[in-house]
Amino acid sequence: MKTGKVGLALRYGVASALALLFLLPLYVIVRNAFSTNANITAARWNWLPDQANLTNLHSLLANDSIGIVRAMGNSAVMSLLQTAGTVTVSLLAGYALARYTHRVARVLLGLTVFTLMVPAATTFLPMFIITAQLGWIDTFRGLVIPGMFSAFATYLFRQFFLDFPVELEDASLIDGCNPWTSFWRIVVPNSTGIIAAVGTIVLIGSWNAFLWPTLIGRDATRTVQVALSQFMTSQGVRYPELFMGTLVAVLPMLFVFLFLQRYLVQGLTTSGLR
Repeated sequence: MKTGKVGLALRYGVASALALLFLLPLYVIVRNAFSTNANITAARWNWLPDQANLTNLHSLLANDSIGIVRAMGNSAVMSLLQTAGTVTVSLLAGYALARYTHRVARVLLGLTVFTLMVPAATTFLPMFIITAQLGWIDTFRGLVIPGMFSAFATYLFRQFFLDFPVELEDASLIDGCNPWTSFWRIVVPNSTGIIAAVGTIVLIGSWNAFLWPTLIGRDATRTVQVALSQFMTSQGVRYPELFMGTLVAVLPMLFVFLFLQRYLVQGLTTSGLR
């Protein structure tokens, strides 16, 4: 009994230490967001700023050349559209790969998994050429559509549907539903956990995307991550505005994660990745 309590205390201790370690970058962002440039660059580290500098937020919002509010709106539109598109495409593809065991389906599954081994950066050049030829530079189509096809999300859905009870679908077919109706009225409503999990992963990844929006986006479709990079120039780094902008950009995804974290854990534990 005593050994069990010691083991439990040890686990809680390790978990608390890791939690503090992972929260350290967030603390640095909050601390520097309300600090002056002198506090941030001082040789001596202070755990708290000398005084809360609220002018950083005003300077960030008043900077028309950065346009942080418009950039966050662009990121929100891009993230929501890409999340909806990726979840829809991956849901259909994952279901097909799980239900149809024909040799062609197995080949497609192998090719899908193979694409996970290809570094994403190597695909940017051909994707950029295709996007430019379609005339999608500086458009939401160019930002959203190339990222809608996710092999990882497809594989997660496929693993989930392998364990999904086929008897529910058979019962709906006996009741007169066709396969398409059975999928949307029986399968999808009973897959909200994995849909929310994949949606959360895609949403956070889309919001934090930097390289592809940098290549495709211009002034009209500049996202928040690209806008933040404007604070780092060859003349120097504007630390107060950069950290305040980072804090503003982090808050929406923090609330999303806190609200959907239980679906994220539930979806991953029921998708075959145990």
